[in-house]
Amino acid sequence: MGDSARAGRGSGLATFFAVTFITTWGCWLVAIVLGQPPTTFPTVIPFLLGGFGPVFGAIAVRLRRGPVPVHTVRFRLNARLFWALPLLALAVATVAGGAALAQALGGPALSLDAGTALIATAGGAAPFFVSMLVGGPLAEEPGWRGTAYPRLLERTGRVRVGLVLGAAWAVWHLPLFFMTGTVQAGFGLLSWSGLLFSLSVFPMAMLTGYAYELGGVPSAIAVHFGVNATAAVLNAYSPVTQTVALAVQLLVAVAAISSRRPVRT
Repeated sequence: MGDSARAGRGSGLATFFAVTFITTWGCWLVAIVLGQPPTTFPTVIPFLLGGFGPVFGAIAVRLRRGPVPVHTVRFRLNARLFWALPLLALAVATVAGGAALAQALGGPALSLDAGTALIATAGGAAPFFVSMLVGGPLAEEPGWRGTAYPRLLERTGRVRVGLVLGAAWAVWHLPLFFMTGTVQAGFGLLSWSGLLFSLSVFPMAMLTGYAYELGGVPSAIAVHFGVNATAAVLNAYSPVTQTVALAVQLLVAVAAISSRRPVRT
């Protein structure tokens, strides 16, 4: 067994990725077989459980009681928590700014009509935003950023960590393209929108990683939530809008990472 394999096992990364993918893909396969939208019973149960795969992976790593990585940002009630608000604003701005720039370049006009209808379907603003918070940010960030990120950061730089987690994140989402009623299924796997969605997780992985280093898991949740909720409210899913927003987020992510001191591995 090579040194990298032993290091991966010792750090808990192998455990994290194995548990995350097995639980998520297993649950989502059940949801796919049921063939109903994820908001309907009983499909909603395996759909929600699958979304928490990264949390199950994080719990499995914690149960191993291995050494805490040097770059772990512990959750504490201190000034770090205040980073969540400006980072939330930054995340919203990357999507809204990208959508506005796409409109200026001849893309779809900005409109809240689809977002308003989506909020009404969810039962109002509160249920909508709670569902956007739970379904994604809360279900994923304790795993991807709170567990995998600091362990990967021990052996390589921030950009490479973003690329590794971005690739894992993109593959992790694949079953959603085959699940009736999801945004990804609406895109289609072999479409420009599907490809752009898969590519968009790379700058997202970098931005949420940057947020994690500043303010821990709450800040990573804030960025994840800001991007997802803004894209849904603005219906920023056309290929032109996705492309411009992806470019904006990539530029912001690279600039943000470049502003940090080089990490010591």
